[in-house]
Amino acid sequence: MKLTIAGSGDAFGSGGRFNTCFFLETAKASLLVDCGASALPALKGQGIDPNRIDAIVLSHLHGDHFGGLPFFLLDSQFLTRRERPLTIAGPPGTRARLDAAMEAFFPKSTGTKWRFSWSVHEIPVGIPSDIFGHSLITAEVIHRSGAPSTALRLSDGERIFAYSGDTEWTDALLPIANAADLFICECYGYAGKLTGHMSWEILQTKIIALAAKRLMLTHMNPTMLARVEEVAATGVLIAADGMRIAF
Repeated sequence: MKLTIAGSGDAFGSGGRFNTCFFLETAKASLLVDCGASALPALKGQGIDPNRIDAIVLSHLHGDHFGGLPFFLLDSQFLTRRERPLTIAGPPGTRARLDAAMEAFFPKSTGTKWRFSWSVHEIPVGIPSDIFGHSLITAEVIHRSGAPSTALRLSDGERIFAYSGDTEWTDALLPIANAADLFICECYGYAGKLTGHMSWEILQTKIIALAAKRLMLTHMNPTMLARVEEVAATGVLIAADGMRIAF
């Protein structure tokens, strides 16, 4: 697997970072994991052609994780003139939320006569699914988004990519991260118990239990960004926009 981090930021662009957007390439397909509101300029800034993306997998339905979809779809329709089908996979409620966002941002856009086919697959929490030959399983985490917020575990049969989504600590992360070749975990703040989010103070006590082969932190607010050198000295990876890693 090859990963390009197009966006590693929180909802507010702390540190000048784009919203969450991970471009994952495998022998089977090119996938986008989360598509935050700033995803389209982030992808183009990294030289990633949106038409290369076969499927978009969403962890949850907050704007900084799925809000780029209306722009992505309409760019595919009118500018890049996509012809290949596109699959969007997300938690229950994805289609209704996407339609609402389309109409809020671009009224009547849900009635577009699309030049390419695209479909939404709502992934049942905890039920194994297949996305372009990749096994996908999700687990519900602790983060209010008006629909299930999930962590996800994606495998091409050889490597495992895992991602926490947004969440405070929950033991639901343990089977998601276990033996993953790369586990990306949100770490919003440096200290304290944060509603709906993780802090380094808590996460560092769970690293051994997570049992991932490599751990990377993302979605950091200014209190975390100010301490990244200290945190990186413990051996964890720190996500950054434009970062590329093979695993």
